[in-house]
Amino acid sequence: MSTVARNDLEQLQAQLELQKKLKNPGVTRKKIDKNEPLNKIREELGDCQRCPLAKTRTNLVFGAGDPDAQLMFVGEAPGRDEDREGIPFVGRAGQLLTKIIQAINMTRDQVYIANILKCRPPNNRNPEAEEIEKCYPFLQQQIKVIQPRIICALGAFAAQTLLQTKTPIGRLRGRGHPFNKHSLVIPTYHPAFLLRNPNKKRDVWEDMQLVIKLLA
Repeated sequence: MSTVARNDLEQLQAQLELQKKLKNPGVTRKKIDKNEPLNKIREELGDCQRCPLAKTRTNLVFGAGDPDAQLMFVGEAPGRDEDREGIPFVGRAGQLLTKIIQAINMTRDQVYIANILKCRPPNNRNPEAEEIEKCYPFLQQQIKVIQPRIICALGAFAAQTLLQTKTPIGRLRGRGHPFNKHSLVIPTYHPAFLLRNPNKKRDVWEDMQLVIKLLA
C-alpha cells in the first residue's frame, strides 16, 4: 500500500472512530422537540431586512427537512426557483440533489437542506461579505439545534464558509473536516456544477460513499 493510500485509510479510520463517539457518547440524551427552537429562529428572521437582498427577493428560504436529521446538506444560496417557492433546492440542481440523496438510500424527508444565504442574490451572483455576515449566524443556529453528524457542503462557497478557509473545493473534498463536537463537514461539488460538468459525478459519488460509511 502506498504512503498516500495508507494515510487516507488512517484518516478514514480516525473519522469513523470520531463518528462512533458522536453516535454513542455514553450519555443518554433526552429526546427533544427541535421544531420549536427552529421555529423561534424563523420567527427571529421574520421579514428579514438585514441586508439589501431583502429588496430583490420574493421569498426567504429558511430550510427544509427532518429537524432530527443526521445528515444535513448546505448549499450557497437560493436560485430563481427556490426564491419563487420558498423551498431550498427545487430547481434542476435540486432535482439532481434529490437523485443523489436517493442514491444513498435516503429521502429528502430524512435529511435537512439549507443554504449559507436565505435570499437569492440578483442574477445568481456570488454572495457578498455583508450578506454573509448578516445571514450565516442564522444557519449556525440551525446547525446547533439540528446537531447533524454529517454536514455535506455543496460547492466551494458553502465549504469555504463553513470551514473558514479559502482552500479550493478540489482539495477539500474526499474527506471529513471537524466542524464542532457534533458534526463533520464533508465537502463535495454543487449539483449545479455537476449539471455543467457531468465528468465530476464520480467524485461526488465517492464523497457520498464516505457519507454512507460515516453514518453507518
